[in-house]
Amino acid sequence: MASNMRGLTQFIADIRGARVRELEEKRINKEMANIRKRFKDGNLDGYQKKKYVAKVIFTYILGYKVDIGHMEAVNLISSPKYSEKQIGYLAVTLLMHENSDFLRLVVNSIRKDLNDNNEIHNCLALHAIANVGGVEMAEALTEDVHRLLISPTSPNFVRKKAALTLLRLYRKHPDVIPAAEWALRIVSIMDDMDLGVVVCVTSLVMALAQDHLDAYAVCYQKAVDRLNRLVVQHEYQATYAYYKVPTPWLQVKLLRLLQYYPPTEDTTLRKVMLDVLQTMMNNCAEPSRNVQHNNAQHAVLFEAISLAIHLDTNSPLVTTAAVLLARFISSKETNVRYLGLDTMAHLAARTENLTAIKKHQGTIILSLRDKDISVRRRALDLLYSMCDTDNSELIVGELLRYLKVADYGLREEMVLKIAILTEKYASTYKWYVDTILELLSAAGDHVGEEVWYRVVQIVTNTEDLQAYAAKVVFEYLRSPSSHESLVKVGGYILGEYGHLIANDPGYSPMEQFQVLHSKSQFCAAPTRALLLSTYIKWVNVFPEIKPQLLNVFERYRHVLDVDLQQRACEFYALASRPDDDELLQNVCEEIPPFPPRESALLNRLNGKDAFAESTLSRRATRKPTLTKANGNGSATQDSANDITSSLMGLDISGQTPSTFQHLVSSSPAALAEKGIPLLTVGPNVERWFDKLTWSSEGVLYEDVQIQIGIKSRYHGHLGQLAVYMGNKISAPLISFTATLHTEEPDALSVTFAKIAPNVIPPRTQSQQLIQVECKKPFTKPPILSVSYLAGAQQSIALRLPIVLTKFIEHVKLGQADFFERWRLIGGPPREAQSIFPINLTESGYVDREKQRQIVSGFSLNILDEIDPNPDNIVGAGILHMSVDGKVGCLMRLEPNREAKLCRVTVRSTSEDVAAEVQKQIQKPLSADTLS
Repeated sequence: MASNMRGLTQFIADIRGARVRELEEKRINKEMANIRKRFKDGNLDGYQKKKYVAKVIFTYILGYKVDIGHMEAVNLISSPKYSEKQIGYLAVTLLMHENSDFLRLVVNSIRKDLNDNNEIHNCLALHAIANVGGVEMAEALTEDVHRLLISPTSPNFVRKKAALTLLRLYRKHPDVIPAAEWALRIVSIMDDMDLGVVVCVTSLVMALAQDHLDAYAVCYQKAVDRLNRLVVQHEYQATYAYYKVPTPWLQVKLLRLLQYYPPTEDTTLRKVMLDVLQTMMNNCAEPSRNVQHNNAQHAVLFEAISLAIHLDTNSPLVTTAAVLLARFISSKETNVRYLGLDTMAHLAARTENLTAIKKHQGTIILSLRDKDISVRRRALDLLYSMCDTDNSELIVGELLRYLKVADYGLREEMVLKIAILTEKYASTYKWYVDTILELLSAAGDHVGEEVWYRVVQIVTNTEDLQAYAAKVVFEYLRSPSSHESLVKVGGYILGEYGHLIANDPGYSPMEQFQVLHSKSQFCAAPTRALLLSTYIKWVNVFPEIKPQLLNVFERYRHVLDVDLQQRACEFYALASRPDDDELLQNVCEEIPPFPPRESALLNRLNGKDAFAESTLSRRATRKPTLTKANGNGSATQDSANDITSSLMGLDISGQTPSTFQHLVSSSPAALAEKGIPLLTVGPNVERWFDKLTWSSEGVLYEDVQIQIGIKSRYHGHLGQLAVYMGNKISAPLISFTATLHTEEPDALSVTFAKIAPNVIPPRTQSQQLIQVECKKPFTKPPILSVSYLAGAQQSIALRLPIVLTKFIEHVKLGQADFFERWRLIGGPPREAQSIFPINLTESGYVDREKQRQIVSGFSLNILDEIDPNPDNIVGAGILHMSVDGKVGCLMRLEPNREAKLCRVTVRSTSEDVAAEVQKQIQKPLSADTLS
């Protein structure tokens, strides 16, 4: 650029040729004065503006303050010449900040460049938005940046820059971007053929999905599908293979994105994901001689292991991962050792089975002596996570030995973790006391108050431990040097329980006093105050050393520290009272046991530990119950009268709302929180759905672009739907996505047999199989959500015709059996009944064949010659459920020609089943539906 502007070239040469700073400043001041004069005079052409603004930019880069050139830079942005526009944008991004008043003047110019067909102009504008990006610019231009991203005519490198610009804007001003509204359109770009675009969009989706998990839930399927195509099917351009590893940076992003969501319950997605993870681990089974290849493989592998741990810590994949990690923690490369220990610590914190990790316990302990402190810190984390009752003494012992030579930066954390492990996994109280006192002796400077507080609590609350603790702490105090923390523990324990060992040789009251008091001169005032409390306790239990104790109180009455002086005066007065042992005994009673409380050590560690364990809730399952409608006997006259009761004059105001009405009455906000999309509405959508509830095949949805058809079959509590998705137009449906949603996952399981193809060619049809399992009674059909690109983003959400009656199987009953079971079930609440209007045929009769067809379509076996009234229809069936077992269901349909009404009565041993079956049967039989 400078070679085309001789004035700029000469200016740069003069600056570089200046031998001292004064000469440089003189040359710059002269040039700035000249530029200021030229700008003031005006009448500059584009070349001159470009040259002078370039000089201003160079001066700014050198570190000098500039206050000219802003308006000229704004004018250059509007220039049609690329070289002038480039200098203008460069000046804007360097000389202006996001709150600059001049930015308001360039918004329209930037918008014009965004809408230009010249991709170079698009990129310059995107760079400026990303680098400056104030809130005003974001509000004004976000829609234009989004349009560039989703436009099918935008070049790939423009779409990449648009995605990264949106990411930058979202990080700075998240409220400006309507992330939830744009979710489907942005996620659809993850199916793009250009992997560079996919990498950039995946970065954007990762940021957006963190704050809008439900809105971006469809990215889960996209990520699994893309990983499968990259790793298993090897669908990628050769230019995106980095040392024979297919686009490792994209793989890492996708694996991390999947960890934002809880483990999927979709068996198909889970199977594909496990296949991908297994392939990734197999690819790393044998290390390569190429370092760059290994680095790329390891980057993918460590993220894959993290995802495997996230999905299921007990899966065979995690066992394989543990074997691979064992190889890494023995690697010669520091980074690999660090990552291996870090990931293994993550695994140890999440898994319940530590067997695979314990096999490499020796190697992990050796890592405590690694030359790199980061590796040593990760080894410490891992040992803490893998410790349990079996290896606690070994690990704590190793940590204590290493503590004496450990870095000062590690000691405080090591002390905290040793104290927690000792308390948590103590096999005996004696081992606990020995370990903690050794810890206090070895690293007293790094022992926090919480550690010795906890020792005091445990000793106080454990009566069998008190005498042993007093002896051990006394032995430690006999050493030539004892840390102040140990003196505090000794003062408390000997003051409370020193009398328990006073009669043993070597532990006399005078010896206890001499050993403890000899340490006081090296302690701070708070510790000496604690020791004075110990001495007053001894006045009560050791009268033989009372003179020595009074002498101590007397001397402390004259110290300068106010707390010590007051305490000594009070204790001296109390100990000097003649013949008042009762008062002294009351004051010096033993401290009672501490109430149960959470360990302060754990509270403190939770703020430090990078691997806090998450609490996993486990769903309780109910044993299936088997219900059969059985019984023998003849029908009574009361039963016959009950069945053949008249319909004349019956009220129809209390009709039960249909399933559709119940579903759409749910608030959109409540559905959105569960990730349930809003249903597509249309004149025929409900009619198509209603027909498919009692027929096995037909059209579910159709418009000018797509037709969706259904074929289904059911057996017991299982079912299978074939969903045919036909492209009716002459262009392909790209970024095709099909997802399933259910509001009652505990009652109904619905999964695809395979992931839907992401492209449906013109005039072709794609078939998807859906596996269905009924666990319990349910009322809300699952929803099929379909989205695709056909010029614009299209989204369709439809109820699948999976209703409770699909899982009913025929049952044959005679008249006596039917009436007996009808009577045993009884009336409400195990009876559901409704009355509704019906249409008659042209000849004025009830369309009995149509009614029989619908009832039979609901899987109820029509029983002939059961009801005394031949116009009535009687049906029976058994509902199959995998959790709640089998439930009998009886139905009676009573049409009334004169009243143009019909009554349907359903009885079942489950009131929920009775209500749902009655509701489903009524809908297609009503006059509104039939008309």
